[in-house]
Amino acid sequence: MSSTAPATAAPPLPRRLPAVPLALALAAALLLSLVCGAALGATGLGLPRVLRLLGAGLTGGRLEAAEAAGYAIVWEIRLPRTVLAAVVGAGLAATGVAVQALVRNALADPFVLGVSSGAAVGANAVLLLGAFASLGVWAISVSAFGSALVAMVLVYLAARTAYGLTPLRLVLTGTALSYGFSAATALMVFAAARGEAARDAMMWLLGSLGGATWGSVPIAAATVLAGLAYLVCAAGRLDALAMGDETATTLGVDPDRLRRELFVVTAAVTGTVVAVSGAIGFVGLMVPHLARMLVGAGHRRLLLVAPLAGALLLVWVDIVSRTLLAPAELPVGVVTAVLGVPCFLLLMRRRGHAFGGR
Repeated sequence: MSSTAPATAAPPLPRRLPAVPLALALAAALLLSLVCGAALGATGLGLPRVLRLLGAGLTGGRLEAAEAAGYAIVWEIRLPRTVLAAVVGAGLAATGVAVQALVRNALADPFVLGVSSGAAVGANAVLLLGAFASLGVWAISVSAFGSALVAMVLVYLAARTAYGLTPLRLVLTGTALSYGFSAATALMVFAAARGEAARDAMMWLLGSLGGATWGSVPIAAATVLAGLAYLVCAAGRLDALAMGDETATTLGVDPDRLRRELFVVTAAVTGTVVAVSGAIGFVGLMVPHLARMLVGAGHRRLLLVAPLAGALLLVWVDIVSRTLLAPAELPVGVVTAVLGVPCFLLLMRRRGHAFGGR
């Protein structure tokens, strides 16, 4: 008499939240957070006063002479910094989604291509060696972006073969050249003649929004919006690429061409945000995972939620970095690591959670 083992029921699929209502909630939270970013800082202004100053700036209302200092703090220091944090966070999260599709590796992030390390070479050439001093306040941004583009070209040329770009070659080439760029940066820091310049360089390497101005927002915002618009239009092809090259080909998607496009877009966006904020890690790695847990792995839903979540995260990380030890300021990258590492380990140990799964 034969017996059959009792069937084991498959674990239920996790429930997904609807993407549009979640995105609207994140957008509302982001607007409130921008106000909090303008209100919170080493100098206490109070929320009612900040709201009055914001209203005067938006409507052109008149203020008393005694409010001039507070107006300058809100509109010239805190608000551009908070807005730039939102732009950078959104850009890093969006490119994190793209890079993970590009290399088909859920543990990849925007820095796996070596672009951030390349940007660091240019930025530190300005901070430590005085290069491009004639460009004034634009020197660091222009130099960092230019060196990021050079790094992008080097990675592309080294990884390209007669058979196109493959995920493994991109990861290995980006990692290898990243070590080379980091070595060049470390050499410049070690040889720096001024200790204060070395400190500024290290602050930039760990990520900082302390130098944010309204002049640095438009270019970064335009690049991030353009990159996000491309990724949203390519969402269907990204879904196909995530299933593998053979499946993508049968669905009419050219995987090699799509990888080239993604490589250019992610490198350009990463280079731009790194040029204005320094090397802020972890956002592009963690936020896409959190978004997948909430709305699933479809790229159209991911690209609706992940940029807003990344913007919200970095706004509050920046608030913490400039208020926790005020008047001293923590590097933003240190705060993201402190918050992110435990969260990432908890996610990895979640029962039934598979990275990159639907």
